[in-house]
Amino acid sequence: MILEHTASVLGCSILDQKLALHLDEHDALQHLRQHFLVPKVKDLPYTDLSCVDEKEECVYLVGNSLGLQPKHVKTYINEELDKWHKMGVHGHFEGSRPWALGDECIVDLMANVVGGRVEEVALMNALTVNLHLLLGEETLRMEDIISMIEKEGDLIAVILFSGVQYYTGQLFDMPAITKAGHKKYMNSGAGSLAGAFIHEKHAKSIQPVLIGWWGHEMKTRFLMDNKLQLSPGINGYRISNPSILLVCALQASLEIFNQTSMKALRKKSVLLTGYLECLIKQCYTKDESDPQKPYVKIITPSNVEERGCQLSLVFSVPIKTVYKELEKRGVACDMREPNVLRIAPVPLYNSFSDVYRFINILGCALTASQKEQA
Repeated sequence: MILEHTASVLGCSILDQKLALHLDEHDALQHLRQHFLVPKVKDLPYTDLSCVDEKEECVYLVGNSLGLQPKHVKTYINEELDKWHKMGVHGHFEGSRPWALGDECIVDLMANVVGGRVEEVALMNALTVNLHLLLGEETLRMEDIISMIEKEGDLIAVILFSGVQYYTGQLFDMPAITKAGHKKYMNSGAGSLAGAFIHEKHAKSIQPVLIGWWGHEMKTRFLMDNKLQLSPGINGYRISNPSILLVCALQASLEIFNQTSMKALRKKSVLLTGYLECLIKQCYTKDESDPQKPYVKIITPSNVEERGCQLSLVFSVPIKTVYKELEKRGVACDMREPNVLRIAPVPLYNSFSDVYRFINILGCALTASQKEQA
């Protein structure tokens, strides 16, 4: 295992901060963090300043719910507000980011992220709207998914499936699911601009049920001759032009993705989340010899091929107390009812030192929770 080997070479324990610092020093993506704004612990609403150094950055492990703000977001938004101030209506077709073409200015960046062609990708609406347009166990077994597809055969018109199970963090084998479907795939905050994809082979064979004027070909869109000239493929599904302010925020994010590759991000993510998993198991596994000691159970699959960056944790002590104690100490994470904390170190901006800090703060939170329970 990489972590154990590296610790051995360094002559330290996996639990030693020396390992985290070494991994950060040799992180090929460490420079990407400088493009994001990381909140200070003093600015988080539930921080207890008696527990932290208020000058420190928080431990932000909730990028699966809302990512950190790229530094260029404010610059790009202010550019468009300034254009509105100076040009008024002329901003629709003038400047480096014309409002009438704003989404098309960055669609190539999104195409790079999803691995598709520009004409197969559109930036429009929000996720739920796009789903409408285009359409217990803790984990699901791949064989059950494939079996259902094969069993129902031609009765299945659309396979609507998330790449990552939101609660447990289980990563599904989308190529295998897609292949089975053919035999007969970046997170964003709520309200953000969404994307949609339709393969080019379907460009002329399917059409939207709900048609808007933004799905009309651009070259004749403003002629207003009442003759529909629908754009082929996914572009025909566009209903109205997206807000240029949402485009600005997305552009700032996609430009950072464009500085690296999904392969490089995934490589770091596997090691980063693996480090988190390893430290949790080393420090907080159930101790049969000490039944009173708080422990943590990971319900996300241990196989790296079946998960993304997120680990979903359940606790032997009340979760709301643990969550409160983490927040008091400057940790931003995600609690989901009834009893799960979702911890997601994001390879774009999280460091191995972030994970190390979290593990130590978690110990303090568990101790405080146990005392409160007593």
